[in-house]
Amino acid sequence: MRWSQAIAEAMDNQSLLLAAGLILTIAVTRLAPREQRPRLRGPIGLTVLHVILVPIAAAFRDHVGTVYRDVRLPCLIFGALAGISMAGTVLFSVLLPLLRLRTPRILQDVLGAGASLLAVFAIATRSGYNLSGLIATSAVLTAVIGFSLQDTLGNIMGGLALQMDNSIKVGDWIKIGDLSGRVSEIRWRYTAIETRNWETVIVPNSVLMKGQVMVLGRRTGQPLKWRRWVYFNVDFRYQPPDVISAVLEALDGAPIEHVARDPAPSCILMDLHESYGRYAVRYWLTDLAPDDPTDSEVRTRVYFALKRAGIPLSIPAHAIFMTEETTQRRAEKSRADHDRRIAALSNVDLFSHLPAPELHELADELRYAPFARGETLTRQGAEAHWLYMIVEGEVSVRVSVDGGLEREVARLRQGNFFGEMSLMTGERRSATVVATTDVECYRLEKASFQEALRKRPELAEEVAEILAKRRVELAAVKEGLDLEAQRSRLLAAKSDLLGRIRDFFGLSEDERRVVG
Repeated sequence: MRWSQAIAEAMDNQSLLLAAGLILTIAVTRLAPREQRPRLRGPIGLTVLHVILVPIAAAFRDHVGTVYRDVRLPCLIFGALAGISMAGTVLFSVLLPLLRLRTPRILQDVLGAGASLLAVFAIATRSGYNLSGLIATSAVLTAVIGFSLQDTLGNIMGGLALQMDNSIKVGDWIKIGDLSGRVSEIRWRYTAIETRNWETVIVPNSVLMKGQVMVLGRRTGQPLKWRRWVYFNVDFRYQPPDVISAVLEALDGAPIEHVARDPAPSCILMDLHESYGRYAVRYWLTDLAPDDPTDSEVRTRVYFALKRAGIPLSIPAHAIFMTEETTQRRAEKSRADHDRRIAALSNVDLFSHLPAPELHELADELRYAPFARGETLTRQGAEAHWLYMIVEGEVSVRVSVDGGLEREVARLRQGNFFGEMSLMTGERRSATVVATTDVECYRLEKASFQEALRKRPELAEEVAEILAKRRVELAAVKEGLDLEAQRSRLLAAKSDLLGRIRDFFGLSEDERRVVG
């Protein structure tokens, strides 16, 4: 009876409050999301130690001397530490997150350590221990330890400062000297940075506090963006407005992944060198991880845009060409290119019936027009008075439907052509055409075909008849026209198209009489 009474007296209100507090802590932490629930090993472990020491202290309750006091002191300390740990868990892991207040881990640890230290001193003093000698001794010891561990303490204080002032946060992209990467965690001693090379660099916090740190892509009140520069060189023979216009047209034509639309990309002339002008494309990166791949995509757009415009990239003035460019070699290259142009024209039924001399003249007027994957060749509703002939690659034909959404209606490949109505009558584009692969095309423009019409005005009637047949054949399938209706529709369509062709190309009265 005496033993159980001693235990009951030893397990005073503190033990009962601890038990109730532990149950309440476990219940309250269930309010947090499963993935954010704190671990309760600390509070449970300290409570268990307190409970174990209670009967041990009770055994020495009637012992003469200070044994009981010495045993009861750690029992009280473990109980106080358990209570502080429970309070910290509920406050920092449940209550503050519910109020959408996040506290740095280092701050939680500092407050918990400070409260625990004060509790230990208060309990020891109340139990009759004189700590003045310990404090005097600890001051000397602290000075010695502080001097020997000044770097470590500097790192700890630096980590605390970083999390308190929020200057660098987990998830930020930072640059320190030649090192750049994403902050993955901020600890007491160091900050971990994950680089694009799949490396984790451990940087002491004191280094971050003493040196300059660049936080990439951050601006107050603005979304994450980081301006990038892509440089290229063009020969002096080509005017800057032409170069800039060709590049911007390619960059604005179709979106590029991870490139912001606002602010829009820009192209500027940066410098003038001995034989070339140095240009730069400036764009805003919205995802800082794929920086080099996005630069590559922009360079590809620039390359194909300049190719289409007939503007070659600059070759350094000191380059030496070892290939002997003989007359025969030039003739062979010219002949191969000419044959390729003839083949492209022959696939277009509008021109396949032309006599060989006229076909060769028209082939010389074709313009080489390459496009990169993802570029827009032409956009629905645009005015573009030329026809494209695909010699390599594939394009997607898309039509806007209600709500502004685009629906793919066809795929065109090598040997196909499009844009004949825009070339012949000036109609606006009826569809948007986007390159699904890198594409090589030849482009026939209005001025080139106009010259062919002036030399042979009757060509307008032949073209009008071909276009009219296409229109009537499509209507016959859709509407089920009989032969008589098709003939009547064909005459009306041919007359309409012929008039529009004559008006669009401005044929003179004499030329109109020849056509008529």
